[in-house]
Amino acid sequence: MALVDLRSDTVTRPTPAMRQAIAEADVGDDVYGEDPTVKRLEERVADLLGTEAALFVPSGTMANQIALRAHTRHGDEIIISKDAHCWRHESGALAALAGVQTQMLPGHTFTGAEVRAAFKPDEPYVARTRVVAVENTHNMGGGTCWALSALAEVTQAAHALGMVTHLDGARIWNAAIATRTTERELAAGFDSVSVCLSKGLGAPVGSLVAGTRDFIRRCHRLRKMYGGGMRQAGLLAAAGLHAIEHHRARLADDHANARTLAEALAGAKHVSVELARVQTNIVMIDLARGTAEAVIAGCRAAGVLLGAAGAQRIRAVTHLDVDRDGVLRAAKTIAEVATAS
Repeated sequence: MALVDLRSDTVTRPTPAMRQAIAEADVGDDVYGEDPTVKRLEERVADLLGTEAALFVPSGTMANQIALRAHTRHGDEIIISKDAHCWRHESGALAALAGVQTQMLPGHTFTGAEVRAAFKPDEPYVARTRVVAVENTHNMGGGTCWALSALAEVTQAAHALGMVTHLDGARIWNAAIATRTTERELAAGFDSVSVCLSKGLGAPVGSLVAGTRDFIRRCHRLRKMYGGGMRQAGLLAAAGLHAIEHHRARLADDHANARTLAEALAGAKHVSVELARVQTNIVMIDLARGTAEAVIAGCRAAGVLLGAAGAQRIRAVTHLDVDRDGVLRAAKTIAEVATAS
């Protein structure tokens, strides 16, 4: 029986049409700025986000880290949300590479008032609060989406205090589908934006950071410094372009499958799911007994792969390689293993 892999939407494999696009890509040396397919991808993403320019990089971690480094000096402070990806899942790079500290607000989303309360003035005895970073959708928040009004409130508060704003929009494509808005609307008011191609969109590699032309020039230097300069990168960019043009609308299917999974688990014993929090393709499953580690191991033995999000919390992520039958099978397996644990 085939595996149902719900560990992440990063486990997707290129479709036959995407593989054909990769094989037919027109390429050049991108370190010299000569790869035409990379240029087309950067222009397309900048247009979607409403920014002047964009830069193709190998990973979402690099996109976030070079953006935040470009905005700050060593010793600065960044305001982030609870369990923000740039803090929790990027190997301590903010401290190790950018030399900045973080102030974590208590929620996965936050308000302009919380930004104002957290701000530290530019005094010699405190860290300069320089950046407000927003994550949309929020990975550890179960795919939480921000409302446009909340984003505007936060960016306006930050700018009024002289700060800059960064949007970790790795799954902005999901947020746009879920909130019936556009990526451009969700990116409005941010000084920089990162987006990922290798999660829900299903490309094998790649992210982009976007902003003004001057900002992207600074990021370009940092990309080289961090080891992200690639040569005939058009092979990868072609996959990203295909994903943007052919896989964005179908994210609604992933959202529907996540909802199906959550609803199938809603009446199961020893597990609980907050249905109201299932807005996109991420489902957080809380256990009433046993451990996430034990349940994940039991499900793996039955051919269902899941991720841990805490000692008694499991994360399941739907994607283009999992259909409705797959999530129903996963729900049945999770319920049976949780009951037996």
